[in-house]
Amino acid sequence: MIRAGAWAALLLLVAAPLVIVLCMGFGTSAPGVPPVLPPIGASGWQGSFDAWGLLFADTYYLDAALRSLRLAAITAGLCLVLGFGMALGIASAAPRWQAPLLALVLLPFWSGFVLRLAAWVGLLRDGGWINAVLIQAGLISEPMPLLYSEGAMLLGMVHGYLPFAVLPLTATLARRDLRLEEAAADLGAGRWMVFATITLPLAAPAAAAAFLLVFIPAAGEVVIPEVLGAPDSVLIGRAIWGEFFQTRDWPAAAALATALLALLLLPIALYQRFSVAR
Repeated sequence: MIRAGAWAALLLLVAAPLVIVLCMGFGTSAPGVPPVLPPIGASGWQGSFDAWGLLFADTYYLDAALRSLRLAAITAGLCLVLGFGMALGIASAAPRWQAPLLALVLLPFWSGFVLRLAAWVGLLRDGGWINAVLIQAGLISEPMPLLYSEGAMLLGMVHGYLPFAVLPLTATLARRDLRLEEAAADLGAGRWMVFATITLPLAAPAAAAAFLLVFIPAAGEVVIPEVLGAPDSVLIGRAIWGEFFQTRDWPAAAALATALLALLLLPIALYQRFSVAR
């Protein structure tokens, strides 16, 4: 009974919306609510492939997708490197300190998302604290354009998604068998050799999971680029939002969303395959 309910919930909350979005991508724009005609009507097929052709005909969407994937990969890589160091430090700390240290990592989630972005705007703007400190220190003579740039976007995304990398890495590293590292050290292996041959391979599955946990939501991020990014650096999430709510071209938005989902399913499939192989 419980399993049947789980399958019903999965179909209702996951499969059905995906099918609706996929079908909407083959629809045609029309005035009304919603502003789209379904691909199959009473008279049969009435859909169109125009929305899908737009993905390849207009380089605007391709550039937005490539820019999104690039920034998501950089964000995930930075979160993985920073998160691994933080997770290793937390897992190696005394047991009584592990919970407080992990709470510090989760501390940003205790404040509102928009509030955190507003704080970054205050720090990065021309009259913000960072420029003020650099000017007072004599390192620069005039404010640097830190805000509304790809660097600001990356900073906000790394700050927002870093806990998603720290949590799985901490859970894995805290359970690792320290006797393996001690045995390697007794046999003459240095600290870096122990890390490269023992610690890193043991944490590899968690590292891959952490990368995906950051990469997938970062690829479709809308709010952070809108607040911190440059106006001409449009990401795919912002392009989808614009098609839905500004131009109200729902078939194009649905086609973009489906294409993004297909792109993100590829690394998930690769992760699943290598996880089963291990």
